[in-house]
Amino acid sequence: MTESATKEGTTRYAQRFAGRASAGHFRESQRLVLSSIGIGTYLGQPDTKTDEGYAAAIVAAVENGINVIDAAINYRFQRSERSIGAAIRQLAAKGFEREEIILCTKGGYLTPDDSMPADPNEYFFREYIQPGIFSAKDIADGSHCMTPKFLKNQLGRSLKNLGVECIDVYYLHNPETQLAEVPKEEFLNRVREAFTFLESAVEAGEIQYYGMATWNGFRQDARSRDAMQLGEIVQMAQEIAGGRHHFRFVQLPFNLGMTEALTLGNQSVRGRDRTVMEAASELDVTLIASASLLQGKVAKNLPGFVAEALGLKNDAERALQFVRSSPGISTALVGMSRVEHVKANARLVGLPPANVDQFSKLFSRGEGA
Repeated sequence: MTESATKEGTTRYAQRFAGRASAGHFRESQRLVLSSIGIGTYLGQPDTKTDEGYAAAIVAAVENGINVIDAAINYRFQRSERSIGAAIRQLAAKGFEREEIILCTKGGYLTPDDSMPADPNEYFFREYIQPGIFSAKDIADGSHCMTPKFLKNQLGRSLKNLGVECIDVYYLHNPETQLAEVPKEEFLNRVREAFTFLESAVEAGEIQYYGMATWNGFRQDARSRDAMQLGEIVQMAQEIAGGRHHFRFVQLPFNLGMTEALTLGNQSVRGRDRTVMEAASELDVTLIASASLLQGKVAKNLPGFVAEALGLKNDAERALQFVRSSPGISTALVGMSRVEHVKANARLVGLPPANVDQFSKLFSRGEGA
């Protein structure tokens, strides 16, 4: 059997923390049990010190009740995925099984391997154009590609980098990048081709689910050029694979400074205006929050009413508590490249998410907070 996260494995993982994790820290979604906080691996130098820092941080995260790990092939020139691979091997030696851990990565951006080559154009020509993996017309914004051939190549590399047989959630990375250059109809055709490939990768046991990791796509006014409609995208997945399609995850920025997923009615589902959170709930799509601390920008100097509403020790905790407590968010991702970051953020594992009263206080006191 292909090794991937399972309902039994992730349930067993949650049970390890009985008595330590608060009620509400673990959430069931898509037949998996996810921690309310996940570890991201975006920032940092492409060097050995950062590689080792991330590997140690990932081990510490899993040991402290965090079982959602997020990367992308282009993070640190593929090195973040390799750090996760190293951590998975270390965790196996400590008795944590692959079935307990939810591994997520992304494909879409062109990336060198390991370090920046002296001549990037020559590198991409040799690695991709010469073997026929993509042609110049497949590239949007000078950096983005989501053709089936390219995704197949990238998925193969990610599996190798991570040292696993199956990735639990494989995201198209910022697909809305393409909308800057191609008309909507062509964009949707490209998404359809990508989804058709990703469904075949599910069949092959290489991924369990797929999704979209976005930056602007689901936060914009519906009329914006790079805005996307979740209902339209889910319908496409249904046309390809029926009701049992595997397009089940969307990642988008959500934090105290970017609240659109909760507050902006920019989605239309069955003719009714919906927020992204409402649309996702109706369409059985799991939402994962990226940029929960907005790279530290919302982790300090918050207005006093946030502390009044949420309590806790400091603004970083409050900012993270806001995201993990939001209705509709399954997991709040935080970049953590050092063990001390993990220990600080994992304090929330033992604390319940904010309740409805605390949450409402935020919005009654801080309209637009």
